[in-house]
Amino acid sequence: MTLAGKVALVTGSSRGIGRAIALKLAAEGAHCILTGRDSEALAQVAAGIGPAARWLALDLRQPEAARQLIDFAIEQHGRLDIVVNNAGATKRAGFLELGEEDWADGFALKFFGAVRILRAAWPHLKASRGSALNIAGAGGRTPGASFAVGGSVNAAMLALTKSLAETGLQDGVQVNAINPGSVRTARFDKRMQALAAGGRLSPAAVEAAFIESEKITRIGEPEEVADLVCFVVGPRGRFLHGALIDLDGGATKTI
Repeated sequence: MTLAGKVALVTGSSRGIGRAIALKLAAEGAHCILTGRDSEALAQVAAGIGPAARWLALDLRQPEAARQLIDFAIEQHGRLDIVVNNAGATKRAGFLELGEEDWADGFALKFFGAVRILRAAWPHLKASRGSALNIAGAGGRTPGASFAVGGSVNAAMLALTKSLAETGLQDGVQVNAINPGSVRTARFDKRMQALAAGGRLSPAAVEAAFIESEKITRIGEPEEVADLVCFVVGPRGRFLHGALIDLDGGATKTI
């Protein structure tokens, strides 16, 4: 187990990509701290990991939540080696359809939540010479008309990663970001079902048309993101620093 004895915090770990990351880190030997807003879902993920898992339900949009979470992690294990900022959901709509609250909510959870987590966790990551990994998204490079909030938030996450990587060089903390493309989560499936509603195509046919229109190889799986996370924060990935890694089936066409 490549991460045996490491303490890893994964935000947004009650479902989807975050859940897969937590399960994979635990399978590699890490002691996982789970967090999200759904206590029942968190308890189910923790049960799947085993008695070593710890979880705390809170809302990272609240300014005090990050400090509470880091204090909880230190109380449980006395150290922190890995932080994976995965939490975040933004409204998908055209620019003129988005209100003030949509922008504020998108940045409050994913961007400012990550900023506060990293500020609170940094002294502990510095002490352990640990890793900070931001799960941003391919939309941060090519957002599209209906992804104005999400694309802007993800782009900010990429800029934060590059900036913080400079501090990481001084303090011995590894800092990177992963940009998943379209991944098969409940949210993605709901989107395919919505596109199929009222039409003649099945969700599977809509998905096939989506893959063709997006010019990608296929839809990714949460476990593939989790595998890459474990490589990056593990001993074999330590040469990666300040990297913005696209895992998107070819969605990103730019250099």
